[in-house]
Amino acid sequence: MKYAIVESGGKQFRAVEGGTLEVDRLPIESGASVKLEQVLLLADGENITVGTPLVRNIPVWTTVVEHFKGPKVIIFNYSPKKRIRVKIGHRQNYTRLFVEQIGGSELVKKEPVKVEKAVEVKAEETAPKAKAEKAKKPVKAKPKAEASSLKGKKPAAKAPAKPTTKSSSRKTTAAKAEPKPSPKGKAAPKK
Repeated sequence: MKYAIVESGGKQFRAVEGGTLEVDRLPIESGASVKLEQVLLLADGENITVGTPLVRNIPVWTTVVEHFKGPKVIIFNYSPKKRIRVKIGHRQNYTRLFVEQIGGSELVKKEPVKVEKAVEVKAEETAPKAKAEKAKKPVKAKPKAEASSLKGKKPAAKAPAKPTTKSSSRKTTAAKAEPKPSPKGKAAPKK
């Protein structure tokens, strides 16, 4: 099995022909070819070549498949008793590369990336089916009178609205309740 260890964005990745790599975002548009020249190790079956620090004249030829974002990471800084609570979210941008060829002075064009073919086929298959379904089911338009009567037929299970009053910090004399007579016939003391 032929593979290479390449460096991109300060990180090392294992590149296998026909496989993919998820590297940090590269400023290259989708579908363009990328030549990774920083090869640290090359293994071809029993032959292993280790670079000092790089393996010369053995680039890895790749094609950009897509740009995407990684999973969300939550950063939460917390200091008790000091009222410090800082919550930050982050999503890293990545580029997915399809490894076409390891080594060689030029990229030998074979077939286009298989991932793109699968997307195109699915889009072509689903489009005729959707059109056929729309043609089978005619859409009936409702008259305006029926549409307006349906809007008014919502269930009225809501409680009646309570009057709102503004509460204030001052006490009012009108809000005091009258004292109740005591059951033994004695008068309640006045406040």
